[in-house]
Amino acid sequence: MDETKLMDFVNKAVGDAGALLAGSMVVLGDRLGFFRAMAGAGPVTSGELAATTGTAERHVREWLAAQAAVGYITYVGEGRFVLPDEHAVALTQETSPAFVVGLFETVLGAAHATDRIADAIRSGQGMLWSDQDSHVHTGCERFFRPAYVNYLTQAWIPGMDGVAGRLEAGIGVADVGCGLGASTIRLAQVYPRSRFTGIDPHEGSLDAARKEASDAGVGDRITFERATAKELTGSYGLITFFDCLHDLGDPVGALRSVREHLDHDGSVLVVEPIAGDSLEDNLNPVGAVYYGCSTLLCTPNALAQEADVVLGTQAGEARLTDVAREAGFSRIRRVGESPFNMALELRP
Repeated sequence: MDETKLMDFVNKAVGDAGALLAGSMVVLGDRLGFFRAMAGAGPVTSGELAATTGTAERHVREWLAAQAAVGYITYVGEGRFVLPDEHAVALTQETSPAFVVGLFETVLGAAHATDRIADAIRSGQGMLWSDQDSHVHTGCERFFRPAYVNYLTQAWIPGMDGVAGRLEAGIGVADVGCGLGASTIRLAQVYPRSRFTGIDPHEGSLDAARKEASDAGVGDRITFERATAKELTGSYGLITFFDCLHDLGDPVGALRSVREHLDHDGSVLVVEPIAGDSLEDNLNPVGAVYYGCSTLLCTPNALAQEADVVLGTQAGEARLTDVAREAGFSRIRRVGESPFNMALELRP
């Protein structure tokens, strides 16, 4: 037994336990307005932060210490703490590509399913997305929305063959697995002459999406319907899958079905979590997050459906290309990426 190696691992495990708790601390800091109050405020005491946010000082004091211990905020002495400007971007600016609170919220929600996922692993059954904690639904929307705001219409759509021009002129668009509607709403805001249909099997998410669309002033150009990819109707110039194809129990069947609903020059945009094509390529911090989410969220959701092909969150471009070809698409190419996503254009 290598005692040094053993203790190195124990120290790593303790650090990981601290990171697990840090996620809860981040969600608390977001919900209670601590990060927003500290952003740009310089050094503050627990009493000052409590007074600013209308919270109890003794609780706040412990939260500050916990966040200082993991390095999210900095203790500067004499009971004062500061939120570095760079950290404030990641913790308060919801449209920044660096925003991470949504990721923490997703992971916190996913952890609630631990006992049920243990049962599912024993039985081989799955767990539907709709049965997950609500933090998963709102967290995923907050995590992926910055990519849609910063890359979707600035890089991914322009990278497709003629699609930007068609959207500007006006076409029908179907957003499969639209969730809370962040992607659908973004497209509707940028392309006012096109009309949009968002479909998702989770009625709770659709209700939230309808409200978000109305608040954004685009509710008159978006229809949200409870449906799956195989239940899609109509003809569209663009059909999109944003971070959801890997969640489906039959991704080949889903793509094959939507291909029948493309117009004569239609395209499919598939946005998926960034991943290499081998396990070795994904043994890194991003892969650790995505494989963990895949174990608790994505794979169980797929296994709760037809489970013909279970991609998992780290499928990689080569595997996704194989799935698209099997579904009848002959032209597949990457049109963009972000730190957490890749975007593929599919054409028949």
